[in-house]
Amino acid sequence: MELKWLEDFLSLADSGSFSRSAEQRHVSQPAFSRRIRALEAWLGVALVDRSTFPTRLTGAGEAFKGPAVDLLNRLHAARALVRGHQAIASDALVVAVPHTLAFAFFPSWLGRLKASFGEVPTRLVAGNVHDVVMMLSEGGCDLLLCYHHPAHPVWLDPARFEGLNLAVEHVRPYLPRRLARLASWQLPGTAEAPIPFLRYGPNTYLRRMVDTILDRAPRPAHLALQYETDMAESLKAMLLAGHGLAFLPASAVAREVERGEVVVAGGPEWSLDMEVRLYRDRANTRPELARLWAHLEAERAR
Repeated sequence: MELKWLEDFLSLADSGSFSRSAEQRHVSQPAFSRRIRALEAWLGVALVDRSTFPTRLTGAGEAFKGPAVDLLNRLHAARALVRGHQAIASDALVVAVPHTLAFAFFPSWLGRLKASFGEVPTRLVAGNVHDVVMMLSEGGCDLLLCYHHPAHPVWLDPARFEGLNLAVEHVRPYLPRRLARLASWQLPGTAEAPIPFLRYGPNTYLRRMVDTILDRAPRPAHLALQYETDMAESLKAMLLAGHGLAFLPASAVAREVERGEVVVAGGPEWSLDMEVRLYRDRANTRPELARLWAHLEAERAR
């Protein structure tokens, strides 16, 4: 039996929807369904009544909810207790961060934090959004730094996790200055001469943000896909080399914009704001984390 199966089941019990819970858990719906069936196979009983719609738990499922919550709470509390006694090099806090924030936002934020709080020994673990959220959910890190947007929220149980809003990140279209002077490269482009487009891969959070921008734009964008990658840094490198237009978080190109190498390639209708949030598990009682969190809360209150 895997811990994530219990978390999947409790998400389903709360949402009443396989598709909604799959999105909250950052997995495909077929994969989510397989994990629920795996839990049922381990228990030897059906937890979900599949003869009705909308989704409803069986009697066994309703009976299992309470023990599942209790078991999860006990396991996470036990892990937090053990971690509190574990000698971590230099008392470093383990921070899980998506790749884009690790390159762009995290270094400058940590610098500001040190100026107001003092030294903060950290060990950064970078990954995709799904993996870093799972790290926090499974007790593998002290802090999670990630993006949040109402259209695509990162779901974490507020009874177990608490979060702070650290900043607002702007996602905008960018071009090298030399290309921005050309009328044919201006959004929305034309059907006859679409703008070369550098795009995020289909399983990335920023791809969802860019799709949201394009879906909400008042006019269709005429774009010709030239390159696709999961990494914002790779997208920026291709942008700087003149291969096309890319939507990037402002912090990822702040230096290039300041130096005049890159310019915003569209008005506010082609942009979107995301929050940058920091999360922790309430059961994690490490003193270093508690002091840092109290400092961040006090800063936000000022």
